[in-house]
Amino acid sequence: MQFQPIDRQHSHQFDEGNPLAQKKILIATLLTAIMMIFEIIGGWVFNSMALLADGWHMSSHMAALGLAYIAYRAARKYSNDDRFSFGTWKIEILGGYSSAIILIMVAALMLFQSVERIFNPVSIHFNEAIPIAIIGLVVNLICAWLLNDEHHHDHHHHHHHAHDHHDLNQKAAFLHVVADAVTSVLAIAALIAGKYLGWDFLDPVLGILGAILVAKWSIGLMRQTGKTLLDAEMDHPVVEEIIEVIEGLKSDVKITDLHVWKVGKGKFSCILVLETADKNLTADMVRYALSIHDEIVHVSVEINRPATFSFVPRETGSMW
Repeated sequence: MQFQPIDRQHSHQFDEGNPLAQKKILIATLLTAIMMIFEIIGGWVFNSMALLADGWHMSSHMAALGLAYIAYRAARKYSNDDRFSFGTWKIEILGGYSSAIILIMVAALMLFQSVERIFNPVSIHFNEAIPIAIIGLVVNLICAWLLNDEHHHDHHHHHHHAHDHHDLNQKAAFLHVVADAVTSVLAIAALIAGKYLGWDFLDPVLGILGAILVAKWSIGLMRQTGKTLLDAEMDHPVVEEIIEVIEGLKSDVKITDLHVWKVGKGKFSCILVLETADKNLTADMVRYALSIHDEIVHVSVEINRPATFSFVPRETGSMW
């Protein structure tokens, strides 16, 4: 039998993308790039490791932001490509996961450099370094404001799914910028303490603190995105909801197989195999029953009838 090309009415693109975030991320990438060059040159010329670390930190974020932007572009570009069985949303999740890996490498480098600095202190040109660090912070705050995802959540969804509607790719970019802002604040604190109190040791100590914070964030992000990439969603409340709906059917139904995975922000796909003696239960009835949960966007249902005894081969001495 010839496999018919899928008609486009039945789309497998379950995520409508986030064009606004895409535009904001592009602006943030460009701002970060400009600032990063200033910080690296400034840190190098004026001998401040805190500033240099902040600059390199920013460069990793520029890469991550750029990656997030490319992921959005790719997800849109391939949105009608038939090879992607469940749409292209996971390109964005992969982007988030990749930037988490970059982030943890940066944390390791910062840690290493800061420890080295404790043992080999250098004199810092505070007057020039402080203003650069402050401008760096301002740029970070502008980017953070651009990328913050909190204020436009869908309020019409069931409240307990609200935490699903985060755009993980945008969240990755936002975390990068926040991590950056924190290291900028630490750099400023270190430079000011060094200038007015003569506490040169604070610069590398706060560098270590910054590195630990960054590592912690990136591990959290890896966990979250990794879970989605590996389809480890069976502990999600939506699974219980599906089971409840099936148990609520009038027929006596047994679930023999159930797979649920994420195909978009707070959107799930599900494969369901049922066994029932009820001749009247159809797959469409099951789909209709599940449609009360609008986060379930793609359902495959298989219904098996248990074999009646007339098919059982008669063994000698059997009860029939």
